[in-house]
Amino acid sequence: MKILTCAVIWISVAAVAANPFALDKGDVVRPIVTNHGMVVTSEPLATQIGVNVLGNGGNAVDAAVTVGFVLAVIRPRAGNIGGGGFMLVKPADRNGVTVIDYRETAPAAAHRDMFLDADGNADSQASRFTHRSAGVPGTVAGLAMALERAGTISLAEALTPAIALAADGFPASARFVDSIAAYAERLHTWPATEKVFFNADGTVCKPGEIFVQKDLAETLQAIADKGTDAFYRGQTAALIEAEMKRHGGVMTAADLAAYAPRIREPVHGTYRGYDIFSMSPPSSGGVHIVQILNILEGYDLAASGHNSARTIHLLAEAMKRAYADRSKYLGDPDFVDVPVAGLTTKAYAQTLRNGIDEGYATPSRRVAPGTPPGWESGETTHFSVVDRHGNAVSNTYTINFGFGSGIVVDGAGFILNNEMDDFSAKPGVPNAYGLIGGTANAVAANKRMLSSMSPTIVLKDNKPFLITGSPGGSRIITTTLQVIVNVIDFDMNIQAAVNAPRVHHQWLPDAIRLEPGISPDTIRLLGAMGHTIEIKSVMGAANSILVDIDNTTFHGAGDPRRSGIANGP
Repeated sequence: MKILTCAVIWISVAAVAANPFALDKGDVVRPIVTNHGMVVTSEPLATQIGVNVLGNGGNAVDAAVTVGFVLAVIRPRAGNIGGGGFMLVKPADRNGVTVIDYRETAPAAAHRDMFLDADGNADSQASRFTHRSAGVPGTVAGLAMALERAGTISLAEALTPAIALAADGFPASARFVDSIAAYAERLHTWPATEKVFFNADGTVCKPGEIFVQKDLAETLQAIADKGTDAFYRGQTAALIEAEMKRHGGVMTAADLAAYAPRIREPVHGTYRGYDIFSMSPPSSGGVHIVQILNILEGYDLAASGHNSARTIHLLAEAMKRAYADRSKYLGDPDFVDVPVAGLTTKAYAQTLRNGIDEGYATPSRRVAPGTPPGWESGETTHFSVVDRHGNAVSNTYTINFGFGSGIVVDGAGFILNNEMDDFSAKPGVPNAYGLIGGTANAVAANKRMLSSMSPTIVLKDNKPFLITGSPGGSRIITTTLQVIVNVIDFDMNIQAAVNAPRVHHQWLPDAIRLEPGISPDTIRLLGAMGHTIEIKSVMGAANSILVDIDNTTFHGAGDPRRSGIANGP
């Protein structure tokens, strides 16, 4: 057994203690407070390594990129170099927010009906668990672009901790072992995957044992030595193409060589005097966060009370109207005309608000996509970083399901995404998260599939105030939304805002999903209003940061739902 010696991997006592709160405990809910920056991720080791980068003089982008690669090693169920995502960056020395879209793209051989069976029905097995389910990965190119545009360290430096953790290994936590065991059936499907995640006798490693990933270490080292071309045009691309040819996939080396991340304009809105910047299409997240906030701005939520029946009713009614619009209008803006400006106007929100009965639920069958002005007729992980200078990063990336497709690229050591399932295989048929899609999100060659990922930065007087986002499939949008509302409307500290029980409505199915912790009396009142109620397991993992307006104090909140960890230098 190898013992890790690289100094960057040690976890401080402060990092481990950063999240002592459980949703079902009555503890005092306090954020972690520092004066020199903050990193909040889903893994103690990743948080501490990000803190080390800040402590050594790196900025928020340096720390975020380093964390992104580290999570690809220590959290393979969601962290990745075989997937894609979105990053928002608020530079301390410039107005506005920069968006990097490194979402996966469909291979050139993809076509509209590729996931329909002989009878014309959507084949979910094909779109989720075969080699055809993988989109062209964007993470390596996206993280490298962020570093080139706004970082201060080299790509090789950012990769150093991840390479060490892959080559020398890291102690497997009980949560890490449990996650492999939970997905064992899928991971046993492919020999290359078995080789990475299981012992020779098919068993899972024990907690505390050192988990080594030699092939992944070599892949990361090649990127450090030769840059992104090592992944998109070199040996890794050849390994991906060979993997596809062996198993009926359609991605080619040419698809990888053609991949490029995009700089996008963020979606921008205002809410009660704060500027909201969030992810633009091909994510639906920012559009609908701003749209829902615009609707809610017409109500005095503070007077209604946090998670009161009236507040939850208004949240649900606003949510279902936004998700109805999502089903019709949202897709890759390089392929379809997405009416972002119309969907996010205050006037359109007023029109939608006029249709809300404040005392009774509108059945979803009576809620159709609206007509915004100017319109003619998807397992994820989020992390937030801010440095002492006021640079802020909100990043969400994914391989879709836990462990994505379950397919490891033989010889390269990383898991491929199954993001092709985020397209609408057949208009009107729900995807794995129950989301209804239309022709705007149909499969097409080189197209980016629609996402719900919603990395968000809230500014006050052009300074970072709140950095947030979440995993959670269709619940990403509503999770992120409620953190914002909890802080602005209900004046919660950031840890209380993150911990508070969440609600979700996505138009179809027509039901409010509630986390445990909502009052039984509130549930009874919602039923009397005509709502169908479903009590479900926890939603999201909104690792968030609140910044004092003078940029001297940083309040970090790791989400206890997935053992989030906050810490600072």
